[in-house]
Amino acid sequence: MGDTTGDLLNKLREADRERYLSVLFAPEDKRDALATLYLFNAETARLRDIVSEPLPGEIRLQWWREVIDGDRAEEAGQHPVAAPLLETIRRYDLPVAAFDNLLEARIFDLYDDPMPSRTDLEGYLGETASALIQMACQILNGGAAPPTADAAGHAGVAYGVANLIRQMPAHRARGQVYLPADLLAAAGTDASHWLAEDDDPAFATAVSAFVALGRDHLARADRALADVPKSLRSPFAVLGVARAVFARAEKAGGRARTTPVALSPVTVQWAMTRRALGF
Repeated sequence: MGDTTGDLLNKLREADRERYLSVLFAPEDKRDALATLYLFNAETARLRDIVSEPLPGEIRLQWWREVIDGDRAEEAGQHPVAAPLLETIRRYDLPVAAFDNLLEARIFDLYDDPMPSRTDLEGYLGETASALIQMACQILNGGAAPPTADAAGHAGVAYGVANLIRQMPAHRARGQVYLPADLLAAAGTDASHWLAEDDDPAFATAVSAFVALGRDHLARADRALADVPKSLRSPFAVLGVARAVFARAEKAGGRARTTPVALSPVTVQWAMTRRALGF
């Protein structure tokens, strides 16, 4: 690769510390490829934070599609993430369709449309967080399709819900609601009320239901992981973070809507280490 493993890991540490830590639990000869995959995800996930309008974000997502399809070879060769990403895709036979689906799902982030349903949320997280875990497992498996689809599917949703819980105040401040409309309705509220300045006991009910959704997928991931070889488990270390976030969000209740549910760096590292080492 055009970049060294140390350079890629340093960039990942700045962009996504939790996935950076998960890479440290992987074999050294796979770390550069994993870091490249996660850096690509970080670049596409932060588009809403760096564009003022949806259109530039969509243009950037389309640029990534064209890079991965091989239509921008010269530009890709000069890009610090695109160049090693293309090499990683080739070396580990990563599915181009999965990247296309991830980029398509990221369009949702650029707009303020509320999440319609639990099914839509699970689909969105499946195409983003779950697909990322599955591709990371394929890298660890030397390019062969890994036996991790079920575990990755549930783990991605669990970790994705945990991330959305932590981002609730930021999303609310810019008019985004990732809690599914059917979940909000069952709690006795809706997206417009969630975004309003007032408070309501229904918000605590909605947060509790969201935590329950995440925990359900976490439990399913745990069961599926029993059949996953230990050599493929490092991408699942982030589930330690999900468990800790769910515990704090449950205590926070409706406050999670306005005050970030945060974990200290020490808590994150300890939770991931415990998860990775299996105790």
